[in-house]
Amino acid sequence: MQLAEFFPSRPSRLWHLAKQMGIGHAVGPLPWEEKEPWAFEPLLHMKRRFEDFGLRLTVIESMPPSNRIKLGTEGRDAEIAAFGRLIENMGAVGIPVLCYNFMAQFGWFRTSTATRTRGGALVSSYDHSLMIDAPLTEAGVVTEERLWDNLRYFLERIVPVAERAKVRLALHPDDPPISPIRGVARILRSADALERAIDLVPSEYSGITLCQGTLAAAGEDIPSVIRRFAARGKLFFVHFRDVRGTADRFEETFHDDGQTNMLEAMKTYYEVGYDGPARPDHVPTMEGEDNANPGYELLGRLFGVGYIKGLMEAAAETKRANESKEEMRA
Repeated sequence: MQLAEFFPSRPSRLWHLAKQMGIGHAVGPLPWEEKEPWAFEPLLHMKRRFEDFGLRLTVIESMPPSNRIKLGTEGRDAEIAAFGRLIENMGAVGIPVLCYNFMAQFGWFRTSTATRTRGGALVSSYDHSLMIDAPLTEAGVVTEERLWDNLRYFLERIVPVAERAKVRLALHPDDPPISPIRGVARILRSADALERAIDLVPSEYSGITLCQGTLAAAGEDIPSVIRRFAARGKLFFVHFRDVRGTADRFEETFHDDGQTNMLEAMKTYYEVGYDGPARPDHVPTMEGEDNANPGYELLGRLFGVGYIKGLMEAAAETKRANESKEEMRA
């Protein structure tokens, strides 16, 4: 497993701390400070900044405007063209994975970003009962059928581009995994839905981002999901995080305080031989931090990385011990 972090596009304190923690892989945004952030030169310059710092840029976790694509409205072909240019340029500069989503109108959504958890730390949470009387968005009612049709339309045009560029498309599940929200359907709410999505246009370059927190809230057994997608060669990227609750009401947690057996999850990644990127995600805001960037303040990241590194060491040792036993039996 390649332990990574999500970084801003230019050097920051986090870049330095990540190197001090032994992280060698980067997940980056698009360089939005540039006029056309998906063009070749901005991507090349960003990748070189990471490399000069000793970090390998493995994943872009960002994408050009895409709401017209998801809604199937006028202008979607222009948005698909920009998506295609991004993928072509990622291939040209050597960035192998694009994490994308198909959440229309709004992305990940929470009803609170200041829920108290262990020791008074702040986390985000979702309570669907608070959304029952929420007004529709300007898009009105958006049905599941419409989104599935638009996802197929998009993949039919973008998967061939990814195949030519040799860039892996890592589809992220809908967060929260409940439908609808403000009249907008969410279709990627389970492992079954993710599998259906990537099978719309089958390709070795079309797979998933396994967001543990989202799928745990959906009631999925995380080790089983890992095995399921790894067996098909569709596990491209991992968000290693956890929650407590169900899809209609949950809160984020510290990495060691949620409902998933995180050691078993890590052992499973090692069992299936997953060697791709993984990063902590949606960490608590801790004492002394102002929660200006909920889920992405600094101290919780340090805790998460340390915890994950310990799990990785334990899982690697378990795998070595099991392999030694198998050799002795042979």
